[in-house]
Amino acid sequence: MKYLSHTLSAICLALMTSPAAAESTFDKVKIEAGEKLYNSECRKCHAPDSSDPSYGPPLENVVGRGAGTIQDYDYSTSLEASGIVWTPAALRAWMEDNAGFMPGTKMRHVGIEDRTVQDFILAYLGSITTQDNTKVSE
Repeated sequence: MKYLSHTLSAICLALMTSPAAAESTFDKVKIEAGEKLYNSECRKCHAPDSSDPSYGPPLENVVGRGAGTIQDYDYSTSLEASGIVWTPAALRAWMEDNAGFMPGTKMRHVGIEDRTVQDFILAYLGSITTQDNTKVSE
């Protein structure tokens, strides 16, 4: 009976902790895949952080940031005046069809239509967003 009790306790403990472990592993895999896709699709123009020069604005801390708010970057008038906050939904729409989402943008058309690819890139962008951007977006 004592053996059964210990076995049940071990099973309960495993069941309680495995979803969190799986979620953590899944999140890590999504971020790693997202970084690879980012490097393939976005890095040509966007550095992940401001210490690395790039043609477009850096994308660190982009989630929750107001569009057109990086100082000293020459944004299009339409993007700078848009009032858009880079939520995951807005970033997804931008990745899918930036010219349709924001007519007048200077950025070439991206066209990442695969939602799974978008999910992975969003996971990576979320991982490099380390500050609370609510004040920046207001």
